[in-house]
Amino acid sequence: QVQLVESGGGLVQAGGSLRLSCVASGRSFSSHAMGWFRQAPGKEREFVAAITWSGGTYYADSVKGRFTISRDNAKNTVYLQMNSLKPEDTAVYYCAADALRRRTGVFLLSPSGYNYWGQGTPATVSS
Repeated sequence: QVQLVESGGGLVQAGGSLRLSCVASGRSFSSHAMGWFRQAPGKEREFVAAITWSGGTYYADSVKGRFTISRDNAKNTVYLQMNSLKPEDTAVYYCAADALRRRTGVFLLSPSGYNYWGQGTPATVSS
């Protein structure tokens, strides 16, 4: 059974940093894309960042230059380093994994491009 478990969220002041982790179990995702999404209260889930099986990355315009996605295939883990945080970054952050191998492109920018989801970790940025 596949499980994705996020950690690293918390409360931070504006301008601060958080590093989110997502550990996958149940299968290896080294040949699969993984992504991060977020959902703020009263809003739809939105794309934040994705990383392909080969290390290619995609970012939402709102986080470019501030967030960095990375992966450690040996640990079956994906990370999201979040710097220069703003109050509008406050949300529950979800990790997601694609069941299809070696897929790239616009599919990875939508929640429908992923098959597995974690439970989420909340991040709150105070002003």
